[in-house]
Amino acid sequence: MMNRRFLTAIISILCVSNMMAYNAILSRYIKQDYQGWADSVTHVLITNFLNTNKGTFYSTPHDVEKSSTYIYWQQAHAMDVLIYGYENNLESNPTLASRYKLYMRRWVQNHANNYYSSSSDGTGFLNPYTDDMCWICLTLIHMGEATETSTYITTAKTVFDRYIITRGKETEDGIMLPWNWDQGAGPNACTNSPACLVAAKLYNHYGTEKYLTYAEGLYNYVVKKIAKGDGRVEEPPLSYTQGTFGEACRQLYHITGDVKYRTMCTNVLNYAVTSGRCVNNGILRHEGTSMDQSIFKAVLIPYLVNYVLDETIPTAGRRTILSFLITQCNTLWKNLDKDAYPQMYSSYYWGEKWDTSKTASMGANTSGASLMENMRRCAISLTTKEDESHVVEISQDMKPQTFDVYTLDGKCLLRGATDTGNLPKGIYIINGRKRVVQ
Repeated sequence: MMNRRFLTAIISILCVSNMMAYNAILSRYIKQDYQGWADSVTHVLITNFLNTNKGTFYSTPHDVEKSSTYIYWQQAHAMDVLIYGYENNLESNPTLASRYKLYMRRWVQNHANNYYSSSSDGTGFLNPYTDDMCWICLTLIHMGEATETSTYITTAKTVFDRYIITRGKETEDGIMLPWNWDQGAGPNACTNSPACLVAAKLYNHYGTEKYLTYAEGLYNYVVKKIAKGDGRVEEPPLSYTQGTFGEACRQLYHITGDVKYRTMCTNVLNYAVTSGRCVNNGILRHEGTSMDQSIFKAVLIPYLVNYVLDETIPTAGRRTILSFLITQCNTLWKNLDKDAYPQMYSSYYWGEKWDTSKTASMGANTSGASLMENMRRCAISLTTKEDESHVVEISQDMKPQTFDVYTLDGKCLLRGATDTGNLPKGIYIINGRKRVVQ
């Protein structure tokens, strides 16, 4: 018997199960060659900043400043670009996708450039900074989902169970996670938000109630002790915390069906794309030149795209975010120096050209590549119609002894199922193929 929350999740998600990613209204806004743009900008990132032998990234082109030792959490977001590139090229350019998959494996083998090590840590990802491990976990989960490699997700689960949530402190306001194991438990959105998202994703994968309890506790603490009530997640509002908390809320909405999470998600993401605190002349603002600051936008962008592609959200709200993303893409592409390719560097602020007298930043170029790869992902989803000839009705002789059931957007509903009797009518992914349950 499925528990109440699981049943609510199914109802929430499957009310749109017959809808495809293609959207006739939103697809009209897609006019640019995002595939070409994404390939070019991602190639700039790989050519100049990736150590292809280790799968990890340099802070400056070819590590010219020898300053890459202590960049760890940033590795997660740079690798995330390659994971999206892998997914985007899987059908159109399988050779390139295979190369990206090799870099992923090397990234894991080299523990994402983790500068900290402990003989008691079997994962290689333990770090003094709680938020750093959260970002790494999110990338491991994404990597596992993209490549269908369960060991990556299992590793993320182990890191979360052993090293992240164990640092948490139960309070009357929710679960409070410290930023650093040496600094006690302090209110911090950049730690609590990604931890909330990790917990929600682990619940989606394993269906274990404790992960939902963790996610809700972390959410409650952010709302009660950190968020400002006007859409700001924290003061000052930063693109990466706005995006991460917004996505955590969106995931919780799909898990529980509680509309308060969707409302919070919308408020948080709308603040990020409309507030003068976050944008300058319609373009995401310059948040700083440090490796940390320059990579912030790379965190926000994928979650804006997830919002646009979420068919449970009203089209008008999705159209606002889509128009914003298109403006970001067009502006960045306009200001890239194509003549300098492959040193076609992204600036800290997409509304201006890169200052060639400066040393290029991996953070800024990861943000630019994240924008282009995710806009390509968005365009593919919104403009590609499903081929209904591949949708077949499930019959008794097609059913394996046991099978896993996923929604069209990749959420696991059942594992090791023997029949589909408890599922509402709709289209599902069963053992990797699209099936209709009548």
